[in-house]
Amino acid sequence: MAIAQKEILKRKVSIRSKRPNRGFRSTWVGWGFAAPAVVVLLLFFIIPLGYSILISTKDWPLLGPDHPTNFPDNYVKISDNELFINSLSFTVKYTAIITTILLTLSLGLALLIQEGKSRRNGILRTIYFLPVVTGLSTAALLFLGFLNPTVGPMTFIFNKFGMNPDWLGTPNMALTSTVMMMTWRFTGFYMVIMLSGLQAIPRDIYESASVDGSSRLSTFRFITIPLMRSTLALCLILILTGGMVAFEQFYILTAGGPDNSTVTIVMTIFRQAFSQFEMGAAAAMSVVLLLALVVMNILQLRLVRKDDSGDSR
Repeated sequence: MAIAQKEILKRKVSIRSKRPNRGFRSTWVGWGFAAPAVVVLLLFFIIPLGYSILISTKDWPLLGPDHPTNFPDNYVKISDNELFINSLSFTVKYTAIITTILLTLSLGLALLIQEGKSRRNGILRTIYFLPVVTGLSTAALLFLGFLNPTVGPMTFIFNKFGMNPDWLGTPNMALTSTVMMMTWRFTGFYMVIMLSGLQAIPRDIYESASVDGSSRLSTFRFITIPLMRSTLALCLILILTGGMVAFEQFYILTAGGPDNSTVTIVMTIFRQAFSQFEMGAAAAMSVVLLLALVVMNILQLRLVRKDDSGDSR
């Protein structure tokens, strides 16, 4: 009997040794599926990023051959660029305004339509989300027609009430008009993200809070907001990043005017590269902006993780 068992064990060992290495094969299969994404990442992000960093260290004109390395002159000159400094302050101002509006409005709409699966809520979700399918450039062109001082419907409506606002002719109105367009375009997108976060909260928690006599305000403050922290952090990162790299909306609606009052950082980089023909200086600005975004997002993620670890204790 013992001899038979030993023979069976020997056969099992020999069979296992003849089997192919499934872990090795599955690893190569995984790399095969990931290869297209890796190639796209290399071609459209890693290589252009490295090339931009290289250009930022040289006095590189848009037309003609590049000059020898002048590092760190391109980076030092950024602080002397008045247009860049002004665009930085305006971009931060715009980002703060649009972040506050989008976070508040999208969360409010998500709270409004989260309950139930009625036809009314379905219609409202569709209406709120419809602007999202419109491209940003298309939305900007649409609002450019709406706000036209001669034939725009907004001007016609306000004229009926004795008002004649110059939507894009003054710095404050140009900023307000752009914020209106961005709010219309992106509120539905962030509303969907907020709605998914709200629906992920277990109903039992709300029922327990109701039994304990918690008011709606207390429930929202001590239950909804803490459990929505990750969702809010995601929306915050997306909105802040989008605000800091704003370009199309201002380029189409205001073209940076009036008097360069609505020039953003990316628009400054664009002008530096394709109007001043200074690719080296423009690349240096791009690298500085990228580093600022990376630091800002890392700080936000660390703050969220710190809060989560504090709650887990």
